[in-house]
Amino acid sequence: MKITNNHNSFENNINQRFHPEKKGIRVFGIAESFRSPYTKSTIAGIVMRRDLIIDGIALSNTTLKGNDSTENILCMFRSLKRSDINCIMIDGLIISMYNIIDGKLIQIETGLPVIAITFEDSAGLESNILHHFPDNPKSKLVQYTKLGKRDRVLLKTGKFLFIRYWGLTLKHAVTILNSFTLQGSIPEPIRIAKLVARSTHTLYEKMKND
Repeated sequence: MKITNNHNSFENNINQRFHPEKKGIRVFGIAESFRSPYTKSTIAGIVMRRDLIIDGIALSNTTLKGNDSTENILCMFRSLKRSDINCIMIDGLIISMYNIIDGKLIQIETGLPVIAITFEDSAGLESNILHHFPDNPKSKLVQYTKLGKRDRVLLKTGKFLFIRYWGLTLKHAVTILNSFTLQGSIPEPIRIAKLVARSTHTLYEKMKND
């Protein structure tokens, strides 16, 4: 499968498989939760249909300031053993204190379109990376630069999101986001994944402290 980057044309072989208007389309929504002083964050993945039925959950973790987020997300996806997921939606690519997710690699490895969302504009995070990794910032800066620029999109709810996307057009990415957003700016797969990640992380903290 030929991979499309942001702003590239939509490939015919993906178009034949990917129909964002279908009721049965399924999104794998991924979000995390962590709190200091723990060195691991909890990641939750929710499989949700376009009619908002949830029919799958996967859990994992990542290391704060580490480099394992991409592989752990791929492991989550593979653990589901699903062939009916149509798109992957991620709540940000810079998680767990700069454990940077490679959205393009996830698209390549899964063969599925990937949409990564954020909620606020920023001038860039280079200075933050230099602050948090003063001894060896180069690898993190390279990872961050590879993410590319974000597009600002308007949802049907009147709210804006900033997105990166691979394997689909901007138009289809917005269609997916609108299909899964009931109100505000948070798509339902991300909202539920956040709740599951937070509850799971809270349980993990309790078990560690008992």
